[in-house]
Amino acid sequence: MDFKNTNCQDFLDRLASSAPVPGGGGAAALVGALGTALGQMTGALTIGKKKYAEFEPELKSLQIELQQLRQELSELIEKDAQAFEPLAEAYRLPKDTEAERLHKEAVMEEALYKASLTPLRIMEKCSRSIEILEVLAIKGSRLAISDAASGASFCGAALQAAALNIYINTQAMADRISAQELNKQAEVLLNEYGPRAEAIYSQIAKQLKG
Repeated sequence: MDFKNTNCQDFLDRLASSAPVPGGGGAAALVGALGTALGQMTGALTIGKKKYAEFEPELKSLQIELQQLRQELSELIEKDAQAFEPLAEAYRLPKDTEAERLHKEAVMEEALYKASLTPLRIMEKCSRSIEILEVLAIKGSRLAISDAASGASFCGAALQAAALNIYINTQAMADRISAQELNKQAEVLLNEYGPRAEAIYSQIAKQLKG
C-alpha cells in the first residue's frame, strides 16, 4: 500500500485495523508532517506582508527547508512500513531446532535494529521542524501564531511517539550496547526538543489568552 499517497480515510481505516502497518511509527511520521505543514502555513501567511518585510528573506529560506522536511516525513511513513516487514517475517520464523533458533535470533536482532532507525530519523526531522517553528512563533504573522503553536504540539507529539517505537524494539534486542545507544540518541532528542515544543505552545497560548 502506498501510504504516502493514500487518502486520509483509507489510511485511518488501515491504521485502526489489525494490519501490522501502518503502525505507531508511520502515524508519528504523519503527525510530524502535519506539524511541519502548519509551519509552512504560518510562513505563507507572513511572507509578502509589509509588517514582516524585514524577516522575509529568512522566512523564505525556512519555507524551502520546511517543504523538504515535510516531504521527508511523508516518505518516512512508507519507509517505516518497509522496515517493519522484515521484523514481522522474523517473528514467523521457526525455532524448533537449535539451528533454527539461532538463525531466528540473528535475523530478529538485525530486523529490530533496522526497524529502530526509521523512527529515529522521524525524531531528527521533527526536531528540526521544532527549531524552525520557534522562529516562526516569534517572526511569523500574529494572525497565524496559533498555527505555529499547533505545529509545535504536533511535532512534539510525533517526537514522543517515534521514541516509543524505538524503545519497543530496543527492549527486545540481545545486543544491549546497540540498544542503549539507540535509546540514548532518542532520549537526547526527546529531552531537548520535547520541552522546546511545549514552550512554544505555552508561550503562544499565554499570549492568546491575554
